[in-house]
Amino acid sequence: MKNNIANRAVICDVLMEHAARDRDIVVLCSDSRGSASLAPFADAFPDQFVEVGIAEQSLVSTAAGLARCGKKVYAASPASFLSTRSIEQIKVDVAYSHTNVKLIGISGGVSYGALGMTHHSAQDIAAVTSIPGMRVFLPSDRHQTRCLFEALLEDDEPAYIRVGRNPVEDLYPSDDIPGFSKHGATLLRKGDDVLLIATGELVRGALDAAAELEKSGISCCVLDVHCIKPLDEQTILTAAASVKRVFTIEEHVPFGGLGSMVSQLLGEKRPVPVRNLTLPDAPVITGTSPEIFAYYGLDCAGICKAVKGE
Repeated sequence: MKNNIANRAVICDVLMEHAARDRDIVVLCSDSRGSASLAPFADAFPDQFVEVGIAEQSLVSTAAGLARCGKKVYAASPASFLSTRSIEQIKVDVAYSHTNVKLIGISGGVSYGALGMTHHSAQDIAAVTSIPGMRVFLPSDRHQTRCLFEALLEDDEPAYIRVGRNPVEDLYPSDDIPGFSKHGATLLRKGDDVLLIATGELVRGALDAAAELEKSGISCCVLDVHCIKPLDEQTILTAAASVKRVFTIEEHVPFGGLGSMVSQLLGEKRPVPVRNLTLPDAPVITGTSPEIFAYYGLDCAGICKAVKGE
């Protein structure tokens, strides 16, 4: 059955389940409760919800202030604005001040589609990972999103979590993901020829590509890297040790994202040819996420062509 539940809706479900018994959980939005699927939370827990309006800097600073008062704060805003307009507040009020704020970048990557570059967040991973003390997560499906947020509710460290706008096909059969670790990569498939390392929505395409390439005699290992920072270096190094080539796949520009981090790691500790499949260093075309992925070779067909050298 096709999944029709977006990752953002799962976040709301998890927060509502815990907020019912923990009044310290507070959610903030920047005129984005609908886009973030957090309207049910606002309706059910009005005393634990703050609407700051279209004011991303105030959103982050207010979230940090509430966290300093002992609240467990989740602040949601479109990723394109959260990671740019409020970058100083993220750096100083959240990371440097070490406050327990979980920043949720909604409609990440190109999932705002036809709204164009102003609403695309293709540079957010580079911006946020460069800040000391910030963790960065891109869950790949609804089940992993639930596991991640259940884990994040148990710690008091700052984090940035990017999720897309639309439902994505399930990668995992249930919320019980064997061996799940909030800071660890997940091995989805073993292989001896090529290692595909993907994150977020593009993990599905990488896994489908591996199955398709198997028909051509190309054995692919697939890693789901939902945690970009801290990077699970050991799992990546181990997987890269037995393959001839590595491909990274991400919904981000070529600089400062998953591909850059993996290339730096492997170049230093386990040299192997690496190719980064990314969005271009240019404004992307407008269209739906699948259309954009297909245009830039980030879907199953495009990954297969890249691996085959076509």
